[in-house]
Amino acid sequence: MGECKLDHSQADVLQKWADQQVYLPQSLADQIQSFLQKELSQSTLNELFHALKKYDLAGESERAVRNQKLQELISRT
Repeated sequence: MGECKLDHSQADVLQKWADQQVYLPQSLADQIQSFLQKELSQSTLNELFHALKKYDLAGESERAVRNQKLQELISRT
């Protein structure tokens, strides 16, 4: 998950979630869906987008790292 200078909108993140949700653990996918109903800061949106980006192509260990990152983001707010 490299550094990105683009700001991603809530709609962008929702679309990325929709694309990747079938690859996420069901409980995490459900938590993210609920989390995305809130008003979120730009930095949180960007972090979420990049944790979800190409999730389907990530290996097991990378998915575990991303799952942890997503869980931390959700529990922050």
